[in-house]
Amino acid sequence: MPLNLLNSRLKLHFAAAVLVCLMSRSVVVSGVTAQAPQLDSASKVFYADKNAIKQLAPANTNVVVLIFAATDCPISNRYIPEIQRLHQEYVSKGVAIWWVFPNPGDTLAIVRKHGEDFSINAPTLIDSRQDLVRMAHVAVTPEAAVFVVDDGHLREVYHGRIDDRYIAFGQERPQATHHELEEAIQAVLAGRSAPQPSAGPVGCSIIPSTQKP
Repeated sequence: MPLNLLNSRLKLHFAAAVLVCLMSRSVVVSGVTAQAPQLDSASKVFYADKNAIKQLAPANTNVVVLIFAATDCPISNRYIPEIQRLHQEYVSKGVAIWWVFPNPGDTLAIVRKHGEDFSINAPTLIDSRQDLVRMAHVAVTPEAAVFVVDDGHLREVYHGRIDDRYIAFGQERPQATHHELEEAIQAVLAGRSAPQPSAGPVGCSIIPSTQKP
């Protein structure tokens, strides 16, 4: 085989190998390893560890908020209107709000039906391996975590209750007097430190996953 032809073929094989490598390369998102995204654009529910979100912070996002929830937690469901309000209020201000369902029983079908039943319009993640639970240091549904987008990385600045509406199980105020999650979002957008909650969240404990991290 002529040397020039051999060199040309070698270059083509090398280019093809590089392309395959780039296409199959994993993407690390704030401690969560995600394969090249294969998302169904018609769906708002995705797996955090399988078909994977390439990035939790889309373009022009300054703040990422994760709302940990459970379809069968009544307190979690009571907060859906409040999170819908925050999503509508802050999405245009560079805040990305995600629902995260970490419990093993919340399958894709169950979470999708739950979203339809409650008209959830924010994007939703199923955190099967609870990678996001560990990243956000949360233990309860509902519980929120706020991250600042800092040079391509997510830096946690708040995790805890959404507000002080619930004092304990079976005890709630007619309405919240302190909106800690919204105050944290507003502070971060204004370049200030996020205030921390004065008490822990009230809700349902996150069920440990049976899947290995």
